[in-house]
Parts: sequence; structure tokens; C-alpha cells
Amino acid sequence: MQALTYPFDRPPENARAMEVAPGVHWIRMPLPYALNHINLWAIDDGAGWALVDTGVRSPETAQAWREVFASAGETWGLTRVLVTHMHPDHVGMAGWLTRKFQVRLWMTRLEYLSCRVTVSDTGREAPIDATAFYRRAGWSEAAIEAYRARFGDFGKHIHALPDSYRRMEDGEVLKIGDHSWRVIVGSGHSPEHACFYCPELKLLISGDQVLPRISSNVSVYPLEPDSNPMADWYRSLRKIRREVPDDVLVLPAHNECFRGLHARIDALLNAQDQALERLKQLLREPMRAVDVFGALFSRSISHNDGALLGLATGESIACLNFLIHQKVAACSEDADGVAWYRWTDTASSAEEVCCAPFYFS
Repeated sequence: MQALTYPFDRPPENARAMEVAPGVHWIRMPLPYALNHINLWAIDDGAGWALVDTGVRSPETAQAWREVFASAGETWGLTRVLVTHMHPDHVGMAGWLTRKFQVRLWMTRLEYLSCRVTVSDTGREAPIDATAFYRRAGWSEAAIEAYRARFGDFGKHIHALPDSYRRMEDGEVLKIGDHSWRVIVGSGHSPEHACFYCPELKLLISGDQVLPRISSNVSVYPLEPDSNPMADWYRSLRKIRREVPDDVLVLPAHNECFRGLHARIDALLNAQDQALERLKQLLREPMRAVDVFGALFSRSISHNDGALLGLATGESIACLNFLIHQKVAACSEDADGVAWYRWTDTASSAEEVCCAPFYFS
């Protein structure tokens, strides 16, 4: 496989901007997670800067933004805030920044509305449907109680969104400063994730759709337990490979800027293919969602780490639902409402199998 190349010796220090192309600056913000940073992108927009993504809502991020403002001087300002998707590290400070600079929030419709819906869970008790979802996956009562205790935390990491927004759509061309950027929408990691491709500068702001060193979580959630986001993820990666040439510099949300877009997409697709092959072999015996972690993840998943357990469970169900949609796996519930999955290989026809995203080269 072609090796990726990283043209910059090191990322910028937190709250410092570094120019990566004419009028395009890389800003790194801290995150209070194991993945301890996010990359943001400030694009010269004539009267100020168009900002792509914002950082998570936290005192550390707010202080980092104040340092950015101070170092940029009084003439610095934002013209608009564009957000790739609804996750708190991307949208968390959007409400704060749009109010401070009195500018519009730009998002795709499903990302904006999904964020509003999820934030509305703040202060609620965990719904019965949600606890049943995790019990069905094989969680212990202790893990479910821990989930109840932290339910609704999503909104705590996000400043209140503006009550209106400017919708972005797939294929739309945005004029930002002197250059045009095409919106390329993908899904799987989130409902309607926006990437931004500038042919003139040969840049792709990829958000979480393509990362150089890690893979993005693709999960099923209690809100839509029968969904098939892994199929969306496959389609989205292939779409980006088809629509964006390989000579771009990729500006990802995490890790470093890199070249080698097509090689990285190929590696992500191949790794997912291999994970699904391992899962199929494991399903020769009935398994719960929590029993298949070893086939899908290289690290140990502790049932005492609620956040990690949730991510692993969501992605495991995404893989299992994918196989069910391909009619090569089936699921049944026991008397306790726990789901057991097994390999069936009963796809109704060769054509049906060949049309499945998993079997495309």
C-alpha cells in the first residue's frame, strides 16, 4: 500500500494558527478525552475568517479561543461558522462563537436537527427504549445503571445552538474568499457529515470522514436500533474516493494533515472488510453484541468504562446489522430480551450479494 506523507513537521501549538495553504490556517484546540485534540480550519473570507468546526464546550477551549482573539488583534473576526457534523468536539462552541461575532451557523439539515434533538435529552431520565437497547446487547445491570447516571451529558458539552441556521447541501459550491469549496456529504459516522473540497487549492477538509491514523466510530444508537450506518459508511468512503482526486492535501479533524487520500480510503475499506470477515467466523456460534468485541477491536473493552463500552457496543451492532441487512446473519431474542446473533449465509441470490456494499472491490 502507498504510504501516507505528512508535509508539516509538527502541528501548531494549541490556540495558535499555522498557514497550510494560501489563506487557510490550521488551529488546534484541546479536548478532555483520550483523543486530546481537534483540528479547526480558518479560511480567509475577505472581511474576516470563515471557521470550520469549533471545539468542545469547556473552560479550556474558551480560554484557547480568547488567546486566538488576542494574538489576532482587534481587526480579526469571523464571517460565518461552518460545522462538519453534530458531535460536541465539532459543534460545541458554535453557539458561543456565532453570538460573539453575530454571524450565521452553517450546517447540513440532519446534523443541525439531530444535534437539537440530542441536546433536548439534557436533564431527562434515560428512556426505557434506551435501557432495553443496551440490555438487549448484553450489558450487565451495573453497566445500565451507570448509563442511567450519565444519560443526557451530551448537551453539557455544547453551547446552545442558534435558533436558525444556514443549510448546506451535498454538491453545493460555497464561495469563501477568493476560492470555491464544494460540499461533499457523507454519512455513517454521523447523519449528514459535510466535507469541503477546494479544487483550486487542492485541499479537502475531511472532518471525521477520513482520518490518517485512526478510524471513525460508526455506531447504531437506541433512537434507531435497526439502522444500517455501516452501509452508509462504505458508500461515503467510495463517494469521496470517486469525487476527490488523490493529489489533495487532506485537512482532517484529528491527527495531522496528510497526502495519500485514496490509499487511506482503501486501507479503511480493507480494514473494515477484514473485521467483518472475522465477525462472520465468530458467528458460527450464537453471540451477543458484547461478545464480538474481540473480533472488531484491537484494544480491550472494559465494561467499567461506560463511554468506551457505549462506543464499542454501538459499532458492534452496526457491524451485526450490516450482516443482517446482507441476509448473511440473523438475530433472535432469548427470554430475557437479550439478542443473539448467528451466521446464516442465506442471501437469496448471487445478485443480491454482489450488490451489497461489503462485496464491492
